[in-house]
Amino acid sequence: MGESSNVHEKSQAFYGPNLGYIIELYEQYLEDPSTVDEETRRYFDENGAPVASPVEASVSGPSFDLEKVVSATRLVNDIRAFGHKAADIYPLKDHPREQELFELSRYDLTEEDLLRIPARLLSDDAPKPDASALELFRHLLDVYTGTVAIELRHLDDMEEKKWIRRQVEQGALMQKFSKEEKIELFTRLAETELFESFLHKTYVGQKRFSIEGLDAMVPLLDAMVGGLISSGSEHINIGMAHRGRLNVLAHVLGKPYEMIFAEFQHAPNKELIPSEGSIGINFGWTGDVKYHLGLDRKVVEQQKEVRLNLANNPSHLEFVGSVVEGYTRAAQDNRSEKGSAVQHDDLAASILIHGDAAFPGQGIVAETLNMTNLTGYRTGGTVHVIANNTIGFTTDPNDSRSTRYASDIAKGYEIPVLHVNADDPEACVAVAKLISEYRAKFHKDILVDLIGYRRYGHNEMDEPMNTNPVLYKAIKGHQSVRHVYAAQLEAEGVMTKEEKAQVEQNIEEALKAARDLVPPEEVDADIVLPEAVHKGFPKVDTTVGHDLLTQLNEELLDWPEGFGVFHKLQKVLDRRREAFDEGGKIDWGHAETLAFASILSDGTPVRLSGQDSERGTFAQRNIMLNDVESGKKFSPLHQLSTAKASFSVYNSPLSEGSVLGFEYGYNVFAQDTLVLWEAQYGDFANSAQVMFDQFISAGRAKWGQKSGLVMLLPHGYEGQGPEHSSARMERYLTLAGEKNWTVANLSSAAQYFHILRRQAEMLGKEEIRPMIIMTPKSLLRHPLATSPVEAFTEEGFKPIIEQPGLGESTEQVERLVFCTGKMAIDLAEAVGKSEESLDFLHIIRVEEIYPFPVREIRDVISRYPNAREIVWVQEEPKNMGAWSYIEPRLEAVTTNRLDVRYIGRRRRSSPAEGNPTAHKQEQARIIREALARDVVSSGAGTSTYQKDRK
Repeated sequence: MGESSNVHEKSQAFYGPNLGYIIELYEQYLEDPSTVDEETRRYFDENGAPVASPVEASVSGPSFDLEKVVSATRLVNDIRAFGHKAADIYPLKDHPREQELFELSRYDLTEEDLLRIPARLLSDDAPKPDASALELFRHLLDVYTGTVAIELRHLDDMEEKKWIRRQVEQGALMQKFSKEEKIELFTRLAETELFESFLHKTYVGQKRFSIEGLDAMVPLLDAMVGGLISSGSEHINIGMAHRGRLNVLAHVLGKPYEMIFAEFQHAPNKELIPSEGSIGINFGWTGDVKYHLGLDRKVVEQQKEVRLNLANNPSHLEFVGSVVEGYTRAAQDNRSEKGSAVQHDDLAASILIHGDAAFPGQGIVAETLNMTNLTGYRTGGTVHVIANNTIGFTTDPNDSRSTRYASDIAKGYEIPVLHVNADDPEACVAVAKLISEYRAKFHKDILVDLIGYRRYGHNEMDEPMNTNPVLYKAIKGHQSVRHVYAAQLEAEGVMTKEEKAQVEQNIEEALKAARDLVPPEEVDADIVLPEAVHKGFPKVDTTVGHDLLTQLNEELLDWPEGFGVFHKLQKVLDRRREAFDEGGKIDWGHAETLAFASILSDGTPVRLSGQDSERGTFAQRNIMLNDVESGKKFSPLHQLSTAKASFSVYNSPLSEGSVLGFEYGYNVFAQDTLVLWEAQYGDFANSAQVMFDQFISAGRAKWGQKSGLVMLLPHGYEGQGPEHSSARMERYLTLAGEKNWTVANLSSAAQYFHILRRQAEMLGKEEIRPMIIMTPKSLLRHPLATSPVEAFTEEGFKPIIEQPGLGESTEQVERLVFCTGKMAIDLAEAVGKSEESLDFLHIIRVEEIYPFPVREIRDVISRYPNAREIVWVQEEPKNMGAWSYIEPRLEAVTTNRLDVRYIGRRRRSSPAEGNPTAHKQEQARIIREALARDVVSSGAGTSTYQKDRK
């Protein structure tokens, strides 16, 4: 009985798709038994190859051969996996197609063998119920080696793989277009190409970075936007570099032709904005070139208002990607209630258009891709499009990447990849619809590699034959997609030559009519700063009532019953109650938490991110607590009874560029929100220098793009070496101009509290600007940097602070010492320990370095008629820190009455000493010289250069 049962078990159960699946497992087992699970391995060890059920055997006939089924299964799987290598995805036919991969002889198969095998053994999605394996084979070749190629092997999620395979094998990429749809698609292609040729002929020699060669990107984007709107998106944010940008502006976002022509003719174009106000364009006072500009458009689609936004972007290509992701997350987040902001994936979507050389070449791309599934940065699936010209500047692919495809780095993030031939516009539209459906279902990133060519050189004045003669010989002999598709429609009887000519004539007439609307060139090109920006911040009340501040402090120390905080941390936090007792003091981290709590109570949302920002790099914040038993997280800021808005804090990935760009984008889109980014150490911000240079410092002047982003950069010299000392203050001061941002280096907790509240108060106003704060490290808990409660409830932010106890005998003061940040505390500590009379000097802390507090400093100087010199004291080397920025300003304030000189480290190439002993000796020398009477200047007019340490 047992033996008979065993024989029965060996011959049962496997039929239909199950047999195909078990054969696939058996192949894996033969190659490497460890790759299949233990139970399956044991079955194969005992029973050998799987067999078909009697039912399947009778269907397939007497010549049914399991070895042939195994081979056919491998063939089917290989077509799905490697069909992209044989696909027709290159319009210029300049890449060999590896069609020999699927020759039946390589699998020891013939067509007769495949005719005997039912397709249902090999696939759930056979082309018809009674199809043979031969019909399935031919169908799969059509699907996977046509003008669309698909790469899914790198995906771990079987549900995703099966869904995409089912869609494409059931015909999602081979859909039929109606006559009207085909003519509409041709019209779009004609608009795209004729717009470019009109610019080429009308504005000879002007750069436009044409789309030609990738014309199908416009209908692809049309279909993609439509699909995303259908799935619920109310905001669609697009990021792209310069190539094709003017065409996308004109045809996808609907920027009027006349506005674009006005930019070519240097004519005023503000009056060309449609009167209904559906297009929003902000104008910066210095402006930017036309192919960097963005557009914000509101449209009514599918009976709802939708906002399309093409982000402004500098020539730094891929950096806009992270900014756009920030836009989208801000559009998805509901920040109107206390607790963390609540995300709704379907409300907004991102489309990022990449260059084929830039996508693998620029590290910011990988940084941004890495955020795709992170809690604080995910946007519910970004649609990536590689605008693949198969050339970067003048560089061939083998010079610009080490991978087969430009898209290959996306595989590491398990992003499905579809390659599509840009000369097949119907396939492009079908792909767009498929990926918008994928995004709606899985809320994950997906990538389209749109492969075309570049009709002209890098710009329209370049001669590409100099560097790429073979490629450009092929391009010159290749018809544009407009002509290719028109010929197809004529052959199909969809459109006649006369109808084609009429469509093109209508487009040409529309372009000429738009050009005629452009006013003459405007001669007056004066750059005028808006009055609100020029005047700067008004004085605002940032105090918080004592009762409310006390209540907030108590609630911040109230944790849920049973929530266990680590005992050492609990002791630290419990001490915050004592700060409100008589004589108590509030330190930096405590002040920050109270600032956030009061800002939330005012109804302003707060978002903070950075590496380890929940705790704080120096364990000073602890704004998100972790239960010692369960690890469950809790933030007291989420339960404040007075909070009227959300508070979100996220530990960021170990990236600066992408995260800062994300937060900048978030703030630009959500201007009602106080958004803060914190560097682990200030010097690490230099990894995000493009964001500072191109977006944050200049975005308002170039594009009219307002931001109130706060950047916290730990700064201060404690003998910890170059990368843990300087936040490179000099760089931000060099970029300072036109009230473009605030640069502050504060010396007390109350000052930090008030400047944060001031920034929150200014959000949404015309005067708003970003803010850079050199935050402390050792001062976080330094007694001289703490503040009494009264400083929060009765005082406000002070651009300068005078050293208490000094400068009282105005007639005796000969030296005015100016300093900032930690240097001020080091000097204050030395003053407190000094046993000598210091009546000859006064110390003034410059808290807000830019905008420079001219009036306040002038008022201080005027009080000391016998002063002989001003000394700027800093911890940074002379060529760093604030000295180069501040020297001419101090000179101007004194009107040559006083000598201005420097005390600090000499010029150096590295920001700080690596030896702590050397650091201490040098810091002691600086303090000694600043407070020593015997080095007072002999009088005004003495050469600063002679007296300085070189």
